[in-house]
Amino acid sequence: MPSKYRPQILGWFGDLDKGPRLVPLHDDRLSYANNTYCAFIRQDHNDQIFYGCLHFVIVIVLFILLIGFPTFIMDYDHPDSGSMLCLIGIIGFITCCAAMYYAVPQLYHYLFSRYGSPIIFNRKTGKVYVNESYFFNFKFLHHPSVFLQPKKRRIKEYDWNDLHGVIIHNMSRNALSSTVLMVCQPGTHQVIDHIMLDPMRAGAGSTFVWGWINSFMFFCDVANIDDGEYKSDQEAEFKAHRIEGEGWPEWMVEAFNATSQEELAEIKQRHHITE
Repeated sequence: MPSKYRPQILGWFGDLDKGPRLVPLHDDRLSYANNTYCAFIRQDHNDQIFYGCLHFVIVIVLFILLIGFPTFIMDYDHPDSGSMLCLIGIIGFITCCAAMYYAVPQLYHYLFSRYGSPIIFNRKTGKVYVNESYFFNFKFLHHPSVFLQPKKRRIKEYDWNDLHGVIIHNMSRNALSSTVLMVCQPGTHQVIDHIMLDPMRAGAGSTFVWGWINSFMFFCDVANIDDGEYKSDQEAEFKAHRIEGEGWPEWMVEAFNATSQEELAEIKQRHHITE
């Protein structure tokens, strides 16, 4: 049965239902939680180093190939096989250009998302806050001008009711999967954006974070909120490490702790935020 969300995301495996789940969480992606909001990181330090180095090597290799293929095409003029090798060289050059178009934004992402790109869930206002690298989303086609803006950010407030979870394959031999939030138009299944929630999990572990967040948002605490990287009384330390210096708007940081829609509206009015 295909996904109910349209357009369907590449690698789709299954839709996830909302609602409280009896799923305990023992995971270092939970950075902080208190009685009002929780924060999950999408990228730990070890993953960032590994994939940053991997994409750096890929970009260097592709750059060498991009220089080598035109030289190969121009220098090879054997009368019998020259035309075939020339065609292979042209195809290789085009393939490298396409690969570079994908690899460079990924390298930017791993270089400039230094603090795990936390995603914040406020269960008392039903709001979700995202501040992440531009290239962290699922846009396969990038305008070349964005290569000159490696620190471009996506800083947005979403309604929890408009976010829906799906599982996708990572197309790897280790059968890894990821949880993605489909951002839909209110009251519909029409997808307008995607947010990576929990990348690269094996087996049933791919739903643990989704289950914990659902339970949290439904005020059904299945795990201790102090299981995160920072205890609930260490909010200042959490913000100093994960939030400060990352371009979060002041009003949004205040909104993390808003306990009602009225308080959130007062914060926005005070900071002159319009919808």
